[in-house]
Amino acid sequence: MQINVAQLLKATIGTTRDYEIDGAVDITGDGVERQVKGEVTLTRTNRGILVQGTLHTELEYTCSRCLAPFTLPLTFTVQDEYFPAIDVSTGVPVCLPDEPGCFTIDEHHIIDLTEAIRQYAILAIPMKLLCREDCAGLCPTCGRNLNQGACGCPTQETDPRWAKLVKLAEQKGTE
Repeated sequence: MQINVAQLLKATIGTTRDYEIDGAVDITGDGVERQVKGEVTLTRTNRGILVQGTLHTELEYTCSRCLAPFTLPLTFTVQDEYFPAIDVSTGVPVCLPDEPGCFTIDEHHIIDLTEAIRQYAILAIPMKLLCREDCAGLCPTCGRNLNQGACGCPTQETDPRWAKLVKLAEQKGTE
C-alpha cells in the first residue's frame, strides 16, 4: 500500500488528495494477508503529510465462548502524520521529529501505509472475540455448543453453602 506523494509535498499547505485503498495486509502477523479496502485523504501539513481515512477488512477468529470459528468484520479509522526524510525540492536530508515510532516518507517520496494499517486494525479488534453478542457458549458438563440447542445435561446444583440464601429467596418470591 504505497503512495507517491512527491507532488503533494510540493503543493501548498492544506492541499488534499483522495486515494482508494484496495490491497492485502498481514494484520495479525500470522502470515495470512487480509484484503483491506477503503478511502484515505492525504493532506499537506507544514511538517509532512497527514493521512486520514476509514478502512474495512475481515479477520478469521475463534469465539471466546463457544470456540466456533467466525469471520469478524472490522472497520477502523487511520489518522497519522508522515514526515519526509528528504526535502522534495533540494534532495537534502531533513531532520525527523523526535517522536518515537513516527512514520516517514522514504527517499523516493513514497508513503507506505502497511504498518499504520496493521497497527490501527489491531487496535480496533475487540478484547473479547464473540461470534455474536448473545453467544450461549459451551455446556460446562458435556461441552456441547449451546448455540445449537440445549444439551440435556441436568442443571447445575446450588452450592450447599448458598442453600439458606436460596431458601430465603424462594420465600421472598412466594410472598
